[in-house]
Amino acid sequence: MTISTAQEKVDEWIKKYGVRYFSELTNMALLTEEVGELARIIARKYGDQSFKKGEENISLSEEMGDVLWVLICLANQTGTDLTKALEESLV
Repeated sequence: MTISTAQEKVDEWIKKYGVRYFSELTNMALLTEEVGELARIIARKYGDQSFKKGEENISLSEEMGDVLWVLICLANQTGTDLTKALEESLV
C-alpha cells in the first residue's frame, strides 16, 4: 500500500464508521499518547525496563499502526500529502 492510498483509506474509514475526524488538537494529544505507548513497549522489550505481569503480549506492530493511523488523520485534516512530506525530508 502506498502512503497516498493509506491516506485515502483512512479518510474513507473515518467517513464511513467514524462520522468525523476529531479536532486537530485532540488528534495531536492522541498521537502523543500512542507514541508514549509505543515507547513503553520499546523500553521494556529493548531497554532496561521489564514488563509488568500481563503486559508481555502487547504488540509492537499494533502500537506502530496506531501511531501511523493518528498521524495520517492529522495529515488528512491539515491537507498534508505525506508522500510529498517524506520525499522532502529525504532531500
